[in-house]
Amino acid sequence: MNNRLSLKKLYLPACFLAMAQIAPAKVQLPNFITDSMVVQQQSSLTIEGKASHNVKITASWNGKPTHAKLDKNGNFSVSLATPPAGGPYTITFDDNGDRTILRDIYSGEVWLCSGQSNMEMPVGGWGCVMNYKEEIANAKYDNIRFLQVAKQTGFAPAKNTNVNMGGWRTCSPSTVENFSSIAYFYAREMAKRLGVHVGVIDCTWGGTPAEAWSSLDGVASVQGFESEVAKLHKIRPDINNMEAHEWLALLEKSCKPFDASTFHESLPTMPVPCEWEKSALPDFDGIVWFQYSIDIPADWEGKPIEMHLGMIDDEDITYFNGTKIAQGSGYNVKRIYTIPANLVKAGRAVISVRVSDFRGGGGIWGEKADVKAVQGDKVISLAGNWKYFIATDLKSLPPRPASMEGSSYPTVLYNAMLYPLHIMPVKGVLWYQGCANVGRDAQYSLLFKRLIKDWRALWKNEQMPFYFVQLAGYLKPQFIQPNSEWAALRQAQADALSLDGTAMAVAIDIGNPNDIHPKNKQEVARRLSLIALNRTYGRGEVVCEAPKPVSYSTLGNDALVKFDGEVKADGGAPMGFIALVGGEWIRPEARITDFNVVRLTAHGNIEQVKYNWADYPDGNLRGTTGLPVAPFALPQRDR
Repeated sequence: MNNRLSLKKLYLPACFLAMAQIAPAKVQLPNFITDSMVVQQQSSLTIEGKASHNVKITASWNGKPTHAKLDKNGNFSVSLATPPAGGPYTITFDDNGDRTILRDIYSGEVWLCSGQSNMEMPVGGWGCVMNYKEEIANAKYDNIRFLQVAKQTGFAPAKNTNVNMGGWRTCSPSTVENFSSIAYFYAREMAKRLGVHVGVIDCTWGGTPAEAWSSLDGVASVQGFESEVAKLHKIRPDINNMEAHEWLALLEKSCKPFDASTFHESLPTMPVPCEWEKSALPDFDGIVWFQYSIDIPADWEGKPIEMHLGMIDDEDITYFNGTKIAQGSGYNVKRIYTIPANLVKAGRAVISVRVSDFRGGGGIWGEKADVKAVQGDKVISLAGNWKYFIATDLKSLPPRPASMEGSSYPTVLYNAMLYPLHIMPVKGVLWYQGCANVGRDAQYSLLFKRLIKDWRALWKNEQMPFYFVQLAGYLKPQFIQPNSEWAALRQAQADALSLDGTAMAVAIDIGNPNDIHPKNKQEVARRLSLIALNRTYGRGEVVCEAPKPVSYSTLGNDALVKFDGEVKADGGAPMGFIALVGGEWIRPEARITDFNVVRLTAHGNIEQVKYNWADYPDGNLRGTTGLPVAPFALPQRDR
């Protein structure tokens, strides 16, 4: 090694960095303060930045300069009162004659949209919502602006955050395709109804639990996170999470050997694409090898093959005739790998995929059309029955410790993605999250309420609207499932309605038993917009929720459930009710006996009633505007 050259290479960037810190060529602004942004009307916008001299800042909506002094490190902070809806405006920063101008700025309504994959799900991209091609082609709205926060983690609250697309962007077919579909459809509804510019912030990460979006104090206030909180108090940037590494080493040691170059005819099969919980391996987490054989046509030999494997939950290592081709991660990321031309020979070929999944659904899943081998304009479908081999079952291992390196560790998304945004005022929050916390409903009930309070404290707005989506129906339909973990998590979400300024969009009726990401995001966004119009913008004529049960009485074998408004049942008699009778849950006979009363009848005294209480229930009660009645569990009666 040439030490002199190496030192020179290291020295020059360091010098330039030091110079930049002392005398930046232009004003440096947060990544989310850019051209084309929407600022919340009639609020106070804080802009923090860095400069070489005291800065004169002028917003064109009033023309009055504001002078900001620098601290000893060259930092400044200034607050600008924003005008009523309108624009376009500019904001000019004058650093001793060196001017930076932000252009195409509008004052309007800004909403922060956050959560896991159902909020992240883009219009196109991996999501492909209902009618996505038409939706993308028609997405041409100058009065809708997007800001998408990049995925990142941090162990302490950050001052700035990375963003995609270079900052705020105007809604267009190119910017909407990979943007949150709910955020876009919500903005479209609100811009149309309010007649102002609407800005939506996509701050999401699929598969993440609520604790990752929570503050350290918030997580510390809830039982179950004591170990993680202790580590976070001692955290250093160069942390090496040995506990997680040791577990992974134990996992690898537990794996049974498997020859990926040989096709194992005697192995059992399961359908691909399909999550393994829905076919051969219910309630399974671990590592599974998948195998499939195809005949390579003679005219494909010596040519690269594009191999499409749909989506794989969560991680995969893929082999072709025993040679490793690629590896990937992300349960909602489509796998498209290239088999190099030199490996492609005519005749039988063996595809082997090692799939690792440690929580929730697992396997190779998606659409059949997305599982294929492609060479030029020729296609061989890979959908069908694949061989499988269980390499290791997590039940044989100690519980997996949470990795501090991942996106699921407590506080890491709150710190890196959310916290920096608090200087930008927003009208309210839209939240869709909960799948990653299924099975921990009691903990979630406490954590979610604390999360809402902490986000409001961060924005210094105790009444900031916080509207959330209740989990949609998912997994195998079952008529009687009183101990459903998904139903319990939905109730934990609903517990947050005890806080002022909250509301819940019910999506139980637009789920899909085979897809955790239902496609009708337009309707989810519409229901959120109804809530906002009614609760935030004072549109009292807008109905934003279905009737709720207000009283419950039992009369021997009958129970009467009274609602606070008229209810109707799709297709005839009410469905979705279960009743506890003599210690056993049954499906009672149900009928609407008055405009707002459902009468339940059973062969025995009814002790308790639940409605739509299952992973994927079949309840059909709605209000007169078509909004679905939310799942509920009524108190148990003493007999």
